[in-house]
Amino acid sequence: MSLPQQLRDESDFDQLPDNIAVTATIADIEEKKGFIDYYRFVIEVKTKGNIKYLIYRRYRQFFALHQSLELKYSAEAQPGYYTCQLPTLPGKVFMGNKKEIAESRIPELNNYMKRLLCLPTWVLLDDLIRMFFYQTESDSQQVPRALRRLRPPTRKVDICVEEDLSIQPSYEELLSRMRDVFQVQDIALNYRDPEGDLIRILDDEDVALMVQESKQTGSKVKRPVNQYPWELLVTHAKDLTVYNTEY
Repeated sequence: MSLPQQLRDESDFDQLPDNIAVTATIADIEEKKGFIDYYRFVIEVKTKGNIKYLIYRRYRQFFALHQSLELKYSAEAQPGYYTCQLPTLPGKVFMGNKKEIAESRIPELNNYMKRLLCLPTWVLLDDLIRMFFYQTESDSQQVPRALRRLRPPTRKVDICVEEDLSIQPSYEELLSRMRDVFQVQDIALNYRDPEGDLIRILDDEDVALMVQESKQTGSKVKRPVNQYPWELLVTHAKDLTVYNTEY
């Protein structure tokens, strides 16, 4: 069972307030010009109460949040009962093209936020996390441009159950199979969620979530009985121009 689904099945999750962030995805990057030019990430946040909104955060804000969480919850800094394994934040980069650096961080920061919001519910209630994902007045006053989301053109490849893959294959099995099919190593695996958004698959937990969600929507899609009840969409891993969906 995937971590997000496991969290939603636990009774303590039901006790969380509706304004708690449960998912967050980077929809775009945005350049800010001034005395020092920099890029910030445009993040779509979804709350437990199913409200969606945009926030705007710089990498330095991610870094400051992570440092504060480490001081508070890591076993090395604060031995005790209230500790947890924090996700890994991508490190600082001191040289290079700022736009390219920001672009390259999108998958890593998406994975960081996904794992951060899968931490125990008592961590989600911490003001550090709540304020990071809170839509400030400044956030709400921003006018978003066309935001990029992962909706690439794809090539259809049917995978049948007679092939040497289980009903729920591992991420590495799928990645290896798609690399063989497309004869390209630098690819990313994706699936479309029930809301129509394309989700990048990063590990076995994402595969489990894809399979589970496909069972819920499988009756709506007619497929031969010997095909898997889920659908992969394959893109170049570094081709971020595929984020073209308007918000």
